[in-house]
Amino acid sequence: MFSLFYGLWKYIFSKTEFHVLILGIDKAGKTTLLEKLKTIYSNLEGLPPDRIVPTVGLNIGRIEASNAKLVFWDLGGQIGLRTIWEKYYDEAHAIIYVIDAACPARFEDSKSALEKMLRHEDLQGAPLLILANKQDLTGAVSVEEVARYLDLKELDERLYMFEAVSAYDGMGIKGAVDWLVEVMERSKRTEALRARVGMNGRV
Repeated sequence: MFSLFYGLWKYIFSKTEFHVLILGIDKAGKTTLLEKLKTIYSNLEGLPPDRIVPTVGLNIGRIEASNAKLVFWDLGGQIGLRTIWEKYYDEAHAIIYVIDAACPARFEDSKSALEKMLRHEDLQGAPLLILANKQDLTGAVSVEEVARYLDLKELDERLYMFEAVSAYDGMGIKGAVDWLVEVMERSKRTEALRARVGMNGRV
């Protein structure tokens, strides 16, 4: 009996906690994604899309997936708020970068913000999940077209993936999160953050 309870206790309390940034320019669907994550992975019903307003500051969400605890930091994407992003880089295990695939006119702005983010030394080695969002909308371009347009040169040894999703109906989200958890668990970035916590006692 003891071994049964010990095994259960170990399972509950041994889950690794990861901090994940949700970034992207304004109106990309970041907060809609966060609310859909809550709906998919918890018993809490996320806010419906018609009640979501632009983020001015920070939204936080917590879920459990693939035997891991994920804490999401959803940051506002307006031009005047993007300077705040870097304040959260240092403790992030990974980044989810959301792009509105139904609005090619703003791809250049998305690319510019993403490239600037990837050059920041505080995000070195952080796995990157790029979501071509709003695939439920007519006219949304494919994830292959988004990847071709971004033509990123900053990825080198960084673990990354492009995924087509719809934060509105949930398409593609679960598989994307499963990939993110898997790569965070084996990334050098996670090893470095764990070592830092061990050295100075910070969470």
